[in-house]
Order: sequence, then structure tokens, then C-alpha cells
Amino acid sequence: MKRRADAMESQMLIQKLRIQRGWSQEQLAELSGLSTRTVQRLERSGTGSAESLKAIASVLEVDFITLKEQPMDASKTEAGAPISEKVPQDEALALAHVRKVKAFYIHLVQYVAICALICAINLAIDPAHLWSLWVVGFWGLAVAGHALQVFEAFPFLGGEWERREVEKRLGRSL
Repeated sequence: MKRRADAMESQMLIQKLRIQRGWSQEQLAELSGLSTRTVQRLERSGTGSAESLKAIASVLEVDFITLKEQPMDASKTEAGAPISEKVPQDEALALAHVRKVKAFYIHLVQYVAICALICAINLAIDPAHLWSLWVVGFWGLAVAGHALQVFEAFPFLGGEWERREVEKRLGRSL
């Protein structure tokens, strides 16, 4: 469990330091010599090879150990000054929410692009039968559901509700 918590702190630290510098994942990947996919994986899971973490640590000007093992409250820059205190809960929640919103917008762009392509193919091959509308409609419902989840249209099923349900099940406060 401790190892998983350290990985989560590492992923949040990488994302936080990248955002503080105003870099995109692509820019961090380019500066570190890693692929964008590797940076995304490091930010999502916090685990990676020693070489990947060393490259990221070098670019972000932090010790490798900071990203590999140490919790964030013990992290130091190479000059010895603290990077940040432990990531506050509100920052962690904000970072997680931004990741969800970004994933939604990527989903939306994919939906628009692929549906446009499917409709064009449908119209070119058989304009009398608009089968593409079924795909557009059902996928559109999925995108709408994703939007409702990300933008918390149903707050009664949000984090506060989850906490209350867990406390009810445990019979005590968390």
C-alpha cells in the first residue's frame, strides 16, 4: 500500500511540476528525450523505468530519488530547497479533475472526427441508407454520459456521496 501511495505522489509531483512550468506533456517528452506516451504513463501511474524517471528528474531539476521513492513532503531540488510541501488535497483533486476534463475533450474530438468520416463514407457508398446515424447516435449518448460524469451533473453520486456510503458501511468516520 505504501508503494502505491508513493507512486501516486510521484505521478502528482511530475504533473504538478510540469504544469508549474507551463509545459505540455509533449514539451516535457521532447525536453526529456522520452516519448509522449511514456510521459503520459508516468503521470497516470507514477511508475516507470529508472532511466525514464532520471530523464524526467533531470529536466524538472529534481533529484531522481524524489520521483522514485520519497514522498513529496521530503522532496528537494538539486540546490537543496524544498520543491513543495506534500501536495494538498485540493491540488490533488484539481489535478485529477483536469485530467478527467482533458480526457473528455479528447473523447469529444475523436467523436466528431470519426463520426464525420463515417458519415462521409456512408454518403459516398449508400446515401439511401443512413446507417451512420446509428453509430453517431449511440456514440453521442456515450459522449453525453461522459460529459455528465466529468462535469458532475449528478452531484448526488459524487465524492461526498461516496464518502457517506463508505462511512455508513463501516459504521464510523473515515
